[in-house]
Amino acid sequence: MKRVNSFQRFMNSRAAGNGRYQPTCYEHAANCYTHALLIVPAFVGMALLHRLSDDRWERITAWVYGMGLCGLFLISTAFHIISWKKSHMRNVEHCFHMCDRVVIYFFIAASYTPWLNLRELGPLAAHMRWFVWLMAAAGTIYVFKYHEKYKLVELAFYLTMGFFPALVVTSMVERSPNSGEGQLHERPKMLQI
Repeated sequence: MKRVNSFQRFMNSRAAGNGRYQPTCYEHAANCYTHALLIVPAFVGMALLHRLSDDRWERITAWVYGMGLCGLFLISTAFHIISWKKSHMRNVEHCFHMCDRVVIYFFIAASYTPWLNLRELGPLAAHMRWFVWLMAAAGTIYVFKYHEKYKLVELAFYLTMGFFPALVVTSMVERSPNSGEGQLHERPKMLQI
């Protein structure tokens, strides 16, 4: 039991009801450093993806994914720094907390974008391309209307966005490794640019 008590300084107890969890200074520091450490690699990765793209559609997809990743680390770092060090800026902290939640929705959508855009996944993929972005928009509206009120609804949004786009595997064309079907097909034309 003594070992459990020695770790309590690193993490507070769970938030009550629909209240917001209050991280310890150690948690704030860990969040700040780990998120800030990944900002530059995210920008470098986005630039490399863009540079290695073969066509305009790949460049757009690289930009969408890269901006989602960079935005996630930038907003999250700013939020954690403000909530850790600037306790007198509660309105700004609240705004950044909402932005931190919103950027998670957009990061999930941006994470699915390369897979849904650059692979031939069947007819369901065309619907999922828009579904993830509509869910990101719905999650944004939810955050601005009901921020921190209904935790289970927020969790349902995240899980739906994270799970449902993966269902496109059910509509994939079966590809046998021994037949010519295993070859990559031309990407579907979704945008005329």
